[in-house]
Amino acid sequence: MNKNTCLVLLTYLLFTACLTNSKIAKSQTHTLGLDTLTLFDQSRSREIPVAFYKPHIDSPKIVIFSHGYGQNEGGNYLYYSYLTTYLAAKGYFVVSIQHELPTDSLIPSTGIPQIVRRPFWERGVDNILFVINELKKSNPELDFKHITLIGHSNGADMCALFPQKYPGIVDKIITLDNRRMPLPRTIEPKVYSLRSTDQPADEGVLPTEEEQKKYGITIIKLPNTIHNDMDDHANKRQRKEIRDFIMTFLNN
Repeated sequence: MNKNTCLVLLTYLLFTACLTNSKIAKSQTHTLGLDTLTLFDQSRSREIPVAFYKPHIDSPKIVIFSHGYGQNEGGNYLYYSYLTTYLAAKGYFVVSIQHELPTDSLIPSTGIPQIVRRPFWERGVDNILFVINELKKSNPELDFKHITLIGHSNGADMCALFPQKYPGIVDKIITLDNRRMPLPRTIEPKVYSLRSTDQPADEGVLPTEEEQKKYGITIIKLPNTIHNDMDDHANKRQRKEIRDFIMTFLNN
């Protein structure tokens, strides 16, 4: 084999190795990153876009995330990546649900919120239940005894309603500034809530100090975070604080 032939062969082998490494890297990124698809609930003739963040462990616990109100613009289920990707990296199977579709009616801005917005929360709760049941079919290896619901704002109202409508399914709920739907006063599921500095909850939404002690409910006010900074608008310090509290709740 002459010198030129050896050089061509070496170049080919290096090129092939680079392609192989590139394919492996892409595969690993895909596995650790984001998978999206649209489920379809035939009973309600409704599409449910979801994003999956999958960890590399056996039988992971489940976190289902519900986004804040986005006026039906779509894509809001991807606006909390600082939290969803972090939780997946910590070993949780995270599902983020898009609750609003462009064809939906807008949430009423007048009237008593607990009345006029209740149907929207009910729809979100049914979305969550449908996703859980679909996961039981597609991913039976998941830990369905330890499901945590996390939500922000309107999505947090859905999380607060879910165990009251469908008891005995979830292990914990963690709300980020639910303002309208009262938190359940229960020992099970465990209830946690992070509160902003600028958006007070309606009367009766948060448990009294006596109720917090009675049911073991944890309410924490974030001194440096406003309501609208709980999604990907959060700065580095806010993100760390929210993630640290949520990990403490999950590990409790």
